[in-house]
Amino acid sequence: MRLETMKIVARREFLQRVKTKGFWIGTVVFPVFAVAMTILPSLFLARTSTSHQVVVVDETGRVAPELLKDRPRAKADPLKNPGGAEAEKRTARLAFTVEPTETDTKAQQESLRKRVLAKEVDAWIWITPGVLKGDSVEYRGRSVSNFMTQGELERRLTDAVRRVRLADAGLDPDKIGALSAPVGLKTIRVSAEGSRAEGGAGGFFFAYILFFMLFLGLIIWGQQVMNGVLDEKSTRVVEVLVSSVKPFELMMGKLTGICLVGLTQFGIWLLSLVVVTAPGLITSLASMPDDFKLPTLPVTTAVHFLGFFVLGFMINSSFYAALGAAFNNQQEAQQAAGTMSLLFSVPAIIMPMVINAPSSKLAVVTSLIPLFTPVLMPLRIVVETPPAWQIALGYVLTFGFLIAMVWFCSRIYRVGILMYGKKPTIPELLRWVRYS
Repeated sequence: MRLETMKIVARREFLQRVKTKGFWIGTVVFPVFAVAMTILPSLFLARTSTSHQVVVVDETGRVAPELLKDRPRAKADPLKNPGGAEAEKRTARLAFTVEPTETDTKAQQESLRKRVLAKEVDAWIWITPGVLKGDSVEYRGRSVSNFMTQGELERRLTDAVRRVRLADAGLDPDKIGALSAPVGLKTIRVSAEGSRAEGGAGGFFFAYILFFMLFLGLIIWGQQVMNGVLDEKSTRVVEVLVSSVKPFELMMGKLTGICLVGLTQFGIWLLSLVVVTAPGLITSLASMPDDFKLPTLPVTTAVHFLGFFVLGFMINSSFYAALGAAFNNQQEAQQAAGTMSLLFSVPAIIMPMVINAPSSKLAVVTSLIPLFTPVLMPLRIVVETPPAWQIALGYVLTFGFLIAMVWFCSRIYRVGILMYGKKPTIPELLRWVRYS
């Protein structure tokens, strides 16, 4: 195996892809798309705030007065619900008009229906005495899909009816509210470096984001390897390359070059993520307690993240390179890749369970399966650092599996890149491995 030859191939693959418009378009579009999917909906939601005109007909005569008193909720967790109750009220403002119950209720309801259709009011609710015993309140409006408005209305109705029920029971609603106030959890992470306050939701989303960046990167760049092999095979460029470069060297050089492209793109994405989220983080930190700290990424964790990314990339890419070499066109290769993607999606399915219990048997066993180790082991390290022997064993097993897979797939690659015609069967692929 000639390292210099592999270096030349890797350099060619890296420069060939980095200089393309597609690389830079993808590099820019992904952060923009991520920002659009996370920030723009909130901005649009905040700007679509309108006052919802609701007519209230209260047969009890006691719920409506309480309903008009909009009491603030308990203090919100800024990590779980940024902006708290105020943010929700901006998008669900309710303007109540209380009207007395008329003798002819049917005529009154018909009049309300006409006012809704004429857009004089948005909706009306009818409160009967049964609401104090658990009955529902009728809501009638032009739209019943405005779930945020209905959620705010339900909250205020629940609070109003609860206060009336407590008063009927001879209890002071204000005292009961103070005594039944929710108790929050101040989460403190214990580690070898010491204990510190850290938001549970923040740690979860931090691990979640890192996991999917790694997971999607492996899938996306694996597809790039497969498409690259198919292109070379269809243009017969590979026949010229094989005359001077051994197939194993060509494959390893290709994987290394494209891996460097992936790391470059990841670096740009991470830098973009830091720049985009910095203003929001600064604003959030200003409202946090003095002893609160956001989750951080230690240097050792970053090294493990990088190491497992490289190993996972090489393993996944060897699969995709073999598929690209074995099949004749992208459609055939994509069908096989779709089946293989189901296997690679297993970590995404069990990811919530691993985050919730990083030391469970499921988490330990699956994180030591070489196909899953590159994404699950870094996830465990971010959430709760596993014992050193498990991390070391994960590296050993993954590296051994990588060598075996590169050897296995390179033998398919050696024959497949020169094969044209019908789609190979599994017995034929095994014969390629045996005789190449």
